[in-house]
Amino acid sequence: MRRISMTRRIGLVGVLFVLASSLSAADKAPDYQQAVAPILQKYCAGCHNGDEREGEFSVESFDELQKGGEHGAAVLAGDPGSSRMIRLVTGTAEPKMPPEDKPQPTADEVAILKAWVEAGAKGPSGQEPDRTQLKVPAITPKAGLADPVTALDWSADGKMIAEARFGRVAILSAETLQPLATLDGVAGKVTALHFAPGNRLVTASGIPGLYGQAILWDLSTGKPIREIRAHRDVLYDAELSPNGEFLATCSYDRKIILWNAATGEQVRSFDGHTGAIYDIAFSPDGTALISGSADDTCKVWQVATGERLDTLGQPLKEVYSVSFSPAGDLLTSVGADNRIRVWKFLSKESPVINPQLIARYAHEAPVTQMRFSPDGRYLITAAEDRSVKLWDAKSILEIKEYGHQPDLVQALAFAPDGKSFVVGRVDGSVEILATVPPSTPSAPTGTASAPVAAPQSASPMHEVAEVEPNNSPAEAMSITLPAKIKGVIQGKPNDQPDRDVYKFAAKAGEAWVIEVDAAQSKSPLDSIVEVVDLEGNPIERVLLQAVRDSYFTFRGKNGIEVGDFRVFNWEEMELNEYLYSNGEVVKLWLSPRGPDSGYIVYPGEGSRYGYFDTTPVSHALSEACYIVEPFAPGSEITPNGLPVFKLYYQNDDESHRERGADSKLTFTAPKDGEYLVRIRDVRGFESDKHTYQLTVRPQKPDFQVTLQNRDLTVNAGSAKEFKVVAKRQDDYEGPIRIDITGLPPGFTSTSPITIQAGQNSAFGVIMAAADAPALTPENSKTARLTASAVINGQDVTHDAGDFGELKRGDAPKLTIKIVEAEGGAKVTDPGDGRPLQVEIEPGQTIMLKVLAQRNGYEGNVPFGNETSGRNLPHGLIVGNIGLNGLLILEKQTERNFFISATSWVPEQERLFHLKTDVEGGQATAPVLIRIKRDAKQDVAGQ
Repeated sequence: MRRISMTRRIGLVGVLFVLASSLSAADKAPDYQQAVAPILQKYCAGCHNGDEREGEFSVESFDELQKGGEHGAAVLAGDPGSSRMIRLVTGTAEPKMPPEDKPQPTADEVAILKAWVEAGAKGPSGQEPDRTQLKVPAITPKAGLADPVTALDWSADGKMIAEARFGRVAILSAETLQPLATLDGVAGKVTALHFAPGNRLVTASGIPGLYGQAILWDLSTGKPIREIRAHRDVLYDAELSPNGEFLATCSYDRKIILWNAATGEQVRSFDGHTGAIYDIAFSPDGTALISGSADDTCKVWQVATGERLDTLGQPLKEVYSVSFSPAGDLLTSVGADNRIRVWKFLSKESPVINPQLIARYAHEAPVTQMRFSPDGRYLITAAEDRSVKLWDAKSILEIKEYGHQPDLVQALAFAPDGKSFVVGRVDGSVEILATVPPSTPSAPTGTASAPVAAPQSASPMHEVAEVEPNNSPAEAMSITLPAKIKGVIQGKPNDQPDRDVYKFAAKAGEAWVIEVDAAQSKSPLDSIVEVVDLEGNPIERVLLQAVRDSYFTFRGKNGIEVGDFRVFNWEEMELNEYLYSNGEVVKLWLSPRGPDSGYIVYPGEGSRYGYFDTTPVSHALSEACYIVEPFAPGSEITPNGLPVFKLYYQNDDESHRERGADSKLTFTAPKDGEYLVRIRDVRGFESDKHTYQLTVRPQKPDFQVTLQNRDLTVNAGSAKEFKVVAKRQDDYEGPIRIDITGLPPGFTSTSPITIQAGQNSAFGVIMAAADAPALTPENSKTARLTASAVINGQDVTHDAGDFGELKRGDAPKLTIKIVEAEGGAKVTDPGDGRPLQVEIEPGQTIMLKVLAQRNGYEGNVPFGNETSGRNLPHGLIVGNIGLNGLLILEKQTERNFFISATSWVPEQERLFHLKTDVEGGQATAPVLIRIKRDAKQDVAGQ
């Protein structure tokens, strides 16, 4: 028998031991399906999946894993030290995976991955594991806790309410709220449900990170008619089209998919959102779809083609709920920016900008839910601060707040008659609340001017001198109105700066103008005047409720300039709204022309106006400001989470800056009684030189009109522009008509011209016919202007001067004309010598064309920037003009241009024109623009 050496025996034993160890390791190798796939799904699949292949690498299946990524193979069987996936997970290669700010696998989980690779990285035996299987530990909630209500809907016949909680749906009796039936087989959280015709119900649900589920139920049997499992994450909504043909779903995975409701086949997708999509809604006719997303936008889609018709970019944060109005003419949304937004729906057949009509600050926290009543009368909203509010759906004015709710309201649904609605809360409670007949909330006054009082009986002016002491209410010097008082601010009564107090009597509704003449007469007094009650307490003039919050951006403002008011969220603001900041109130006159510009405030030129007799002051960068609405003193104002400011009868420097540092105040007596007018130096200075004249006189609204440019030379066959300017007195803000008479033969003009209510100027043109005869010394100076208005029911007429000496010039080297543009608005010619006519609707943009007939001039033809549309109605602008303004380039002969109308502009007709400064300042013949307002466009508050 052959003997084996000791060394060889030991070697043989070692080999046998290694083989046994290998077999043991192979027997204990981690199972891919049970141990490896859950780890990859937990830590890696979020970024490395079939849809999001970061690094061209997916761990969604074993086959995908084996393909590797952009750096080649990720797993080398039997060699964990060289496998890129293991090296990234352990940090021995860059970049570390998962990233440091993401959840990290435990040491045991890393060991499982390494052991699996070392054992050969074998895949699953048999069928690939279901990606939608969620492997998480079971957590049992505390006993007695009700599941949150996550969705509700009320059936059209009013008999049933569908209620959703996690993993289940119950059909409740609308009368008793007791269960009538339950629907089983719903996956995860039910985020939305909707009754559908034919005794059906649609539910949206799913498992986060895995899949979404939409089910169409037959309520007569309680069984699914159709189930769709799709998307890569939970569904947030599933909506059946009005005709029942389509089912639309949206998900956290940023996708909207349209399905054939009968077959469950995908029809198309709507792509474009970059964030989770929280809500979708069909238009009442089923042709359009609106979506709201975490990317801070709403989008409007054409159902038939999938084309995006508009992106509504006004929301500042995530959009949680969207809807069409029941009439289908409006779009609405709510979201994390605390606002209700309303747009006019114009993009029904093709891409069109849908103008925003209302942006109402609604809650002090993100607004999560919104529902229309079926008749379109009401809107109900719920927010994260546990508030629920009922709104008038037309004006978006609050009707009622339902108090602090016991818990967060996650679901809302209206009864079909609109008389009640149901709420579902996180604490599991369900409650039916009643709507109320709309009360008449205090309405904004809408104006800063004192009411134009009826003429007061003429009384002689009483001229008196100040008699000390008159420094306190008890010492007030009595005066009879009207009065003119000469006084001086001097002496320190009780070691306090001097203030002179005068007592007068007034009847309710009487308007008195209080004026100071001091600085105008070279007195060092910087006056401030106020009207107080007999106890010396200030008297409320107006309440200003903030409806939008903002702040100054880019730079601050001095106390004079009217232009470049750059404020945050300016897109939500509208012309003629009041902007309040640090005691000053201004009014928006012209919108910014883009991100690198700001609002122009009234009057549009010169020094800016303060309203409610507030004094313009300087404002710092980032200083808070608010859009405010004025209410009469004592009004019951519904709180909206933003401040309410009280203004009193007080003025420092006259608000139109026409009196320098002197004060002017209009006081309207709230009731019959005695009042005090008080004057002092705003700085507390005084001396025997601080003299003043204080006049208290009846308000006398009036105006004067002047012609700004006279002695015009009008070229034959062309037109020249002129400007009329109104100086308004004592709060007269109504329209002013200017008639032109006495033009010589061959000359015509824009007549009559109207200076619109609240505006200070208007433009017109004088035209000379190509064959106009030469002017004579007699007829060249006969053209005159007459201005008229109706004030307090009385016709008031003033002479507005003449045109000086008109001259006829030779035919110019350039003439310009407005005509119809191909594909633009229809321009009609009445054919009787009247101007061309064009129509526009509020909120609409139309296209026209301007022609340049060159007769020797070949250079650029500029028409101006923001003021290029001459004499357009306030609220209409020439837009899309760029940095160079409206311009016909040299040697070119035409240019299309666009006119846009705001949504609030009223019906009217007005002549407008274009003007260039080249070749002596030529103008077009005027064109009549007619604004036609549909009754459906009348949205209160706009």
